Amino acid sequence: CVKTAKEHNVPEDLGKILETKFMETASGLYYINSSVVEKKCLDGADEEGIVSKSVSSRSDLISGVYEGGLKIWECTFDLIDYFSEAEIQFTNKTVLDLGCGAGLLGIVALKGKAEKVHFQDYNSTVINEITLPNVVANCIKGGSTMGCGDDKKTSKPPSKRPKKAEHLPDALTRCRFFSGEWSAVTRLLLSSNKPFSKYDVIVTSETIYNPDYYSALHDTLAQLLDENGRVYLASKAHYFGVGGGIPLFEEFVEERNVFRTSIVKTTDKGLQRCIMEMAFKDS
Repeated sequence: CVKTAKEHNVPEDLGKILETKFMETASGLYYINSSVVEKKCLDGADEEGIVSKSVSSRSDLISGVYEGGLKIWECTFDLIDYFSEAEIQFTNKTVLDLGCGAGLLGIVALKGKAEKVHFQDYNSTVINEITLPNVVANCIKGGSTMGCGDDKKTSKPPSKRPKKAEHLPDALTRCRFFSGEWSAVTRLLLSSNKPFSKYDVIVTSETIYNPDYYSALHDTLAQLLDENGRVYLASKAHYFGVGGGIPLFEEFVEERNVFRTSIVKTTDKGLQRCIMEMAFKDS
């Protein structure tokens, strides 16, 4: 199923995007309480109907319909920790948060003074109700430091009501937001009249759970990554029930003979989780 690609513009009134939202913090980042968003979606704010379909099917993943972007999956925090531990530099780099969901990885890149950060998720509801509010909240609350708060929870949105779009916070002017299937978003980016340069860094978490998506993911990385760029991918070693995981994806990438891969971190608490670094073989 190829879901049409769409670019989402930043709303003119940033304050409105945070109305009725309740924020929490983790790893110094602000993010929307998803249960409140889900209730709002069930009350009619979800044109795609992904929340009602998720509830009725009792599943966080419905292939071709909903790809889990309303949840923050645990490997996201593994990757955030790795960025700090390995001192990954984002300064002046162009970054893509692929399958972004809450957008926390891209927000970390913004905090790291990336030149541009683009966010992509399969579902437009996720971009509108989760990703955009999270980025806006971090831009407003964090100011120039993009939110270096503590890990205490809060039930209130950032108190400062921002000005309209002509006075966007600097960090927000460096962001673009896209929804749609990977190949469709790739075509949109490459054919757009807007200036586009390939990404120095692509970050992605828990996007290799379904082997049916490997070809589209691989092609997207190959087409959008700069020749000297790096991919940082966080994943469970195995996804029981759907069949994907690190060993199977490594095998797929090796057969394509385009990228070299290395496992740069492994976590053995609970289900084994890994972080993979990818680069072009001829880079």
